[in-house]
This record gives sequence, structure tokens and C-alpha cells, in this order.
Amino acid sequence: MWLVLAFCSAVLLGFYDVCKKKSLNNNAVLPVLALNTLFSSLIFLPFILVSHFKPEFLKHTIFYVPPIESIETHGFIFLKSLIVLSSWTLGYFGMKHLPLTIVGPINATRPVMTLLGALLIFHEQLNAYQWIGVLMAVLSFFMLSRSGRKEGISFTHNHWIWFIVLAAVLGAVSGLYDKYLMGRFNNMIIQSWYNIYQFFMMGGVLMFLWWPKRKTTTPFHWNWCIILISIFLSAADFVYFYALSEKDSMISIISMIRRSSVVVSFLCGAVLFREKNLKSKAIDLILVLIGMIFLYIGSK
Repeated sequence: MWLVLAFCSAVLLGFYDVCKKKSLNNNAVLPVLALNTLFSSLIFLPFILVSHFKPEFLKHTIFYVPPIESIETHGFIFLKSLIVLSSWTLGYFGMKHLPLTIVGPINATRPVMTLLGALLIFHEQLNAYQWIGVLMAVLSFFMLSRSGRKEGISFTHNHWIWFIVLAAVLGAVSGLYDKYLMGRFNNMIIQSWYNIYQFFMMGGVLMFLWWPKRKTTTPFHWNWCIILISIFLSAADFVYFYALSEKDSMISIISMIRRSSVVVSFLCGAVLFREKNLKSKAIDLILVLIGMIFLYIGSK
């Protein structure tokens, strides 16, 4: 079941990336990110309130948010919020200035970092099919990145590339931390409260960093895709956390499958954003799909 949930999360993440790219085009980054945290918080706030004041309505459903018993728990969730928000901030700035078909492949290297961490920290073991899937996916990701160089973007001297790389590293750290959190806390506690914390953190960033300089930077304009960012992300994360909460789930495999969202973002980048060098990248994407098939077979 957790495999199916991981693939559903991947599709939702693909549409999340597309909406994010559309919202960031010629737009101020920090307000878009802040609105994302606001709408994501508004999605989960009703579950928190109903679970607290009328727990009998949600008690036996997957949407119930149990009460937090200690300050220590809030500390764990706050750290999660800080890691994710740092990754998002770097990723949003990078995505604004780079093609979607470049950002996707770089983000797709996250499972490699997560895999190494899972092997070292959680002692997860992969079978032969899973190793074949991982190796093919890794190869395809690097080939996609190589194809992107044809667009004249230097992977060593372009600081937006490094923003995306750092965002990917923090994303991998967040994935490993998620596995730890899911072993200790309810998934709805984590997802609902970390969104709330992110909103308050972004409120401070807007107030002290963006607002005083808003007239000298890229102006903000409203785009309805901003709401869709929060909807697709919240749905993708809900399915992801639910998959991680299953006893036999493996973070290394779930993380790899979630990065297959690059297929969705690639297709939308080709159709909606008219990006270049699609033929060579399409061949690389076939390797991604084959790798996902081996992962699925090996995990059944």
C-alpha cells in the first residue's frame, strides 16, 4: 500500500512544481512562498481545531490530530519546519531563474542522498531489483543534468544552480528526519503543525526582510496558481506522511519514487513553458520510468 501512496505523492508533486514555476515567473519569491505557507496552514487548521474542540468528529479517521503532550514535541516539529522552509526558500529562488527541465533533474538527485542516509542511519536493505532501479534512476538523473548543459547554463558558476543543489541537500535531510519523526509521532501532528510554524516564520521574513525593500525588488502580482501550489503540496505531503507511517515502509524507496515527479514536470515544461533540448531529455526520462518499474517489482 505504501508503494501506491508514494506514486500518488509523486504525481501530486509534479503538478506542485508546475504551479510553483508558473507562480514564480516574473514575480516576487518571498510573498509567493509566504502565501503558500498561509494557504497550507488554512487547509490543516480546521483539522486541528475540530480535533481539539470536537474530537469525537474525527477521532477514528485519518484526519484526526492528536493533542501534543509536551514542549519537546513542538521542538521536533519546529526543527522540521526550519529545515523544510530553508529548502523551499532556496528552491523557490532557483526555480524562478532556471528552466523546469533543469530544476527537476537536480531535485531528482535527492533520493541518492536519502538512500545513503537510510543505509547508514536506518540500516535499510535493498534487494537486487531495488538496486537495479536505484542505479538506473541515478544514471538517468545525471544524464538529464548533463543534457541541461546544452542550454548554456554553467553548473559550476551559476549561483541559482547551487541554490537548487542546497535545496536538494536540505530536502534529503528532511526526508531522513521524516522517517525518524514518523516512528515517534502521528503523521497529522507533524504535517498540520509544521505548516503553522512555517507560516509564522514566513510572516517574520516578510515583515523584516521583504516589506522594507519591496519597492526596489521584483514586484508581487497575484496568480491563481499560488493557491494550487498549497493544494497540490498539502495533498502530496499527506499521502507521503501516511505512506511513511506504515510499518514496513522504506524511506529510501519512497524518496526515490517521489522524485519520479520529474516526469510530470518535464511534460508540463515541454507543453506549457516550451523549454528546449527535449529530445535528449526524453530519452533520459525513459530510464527514470524503467528505474521506477524495477523499484516497484523489487518492493512487492
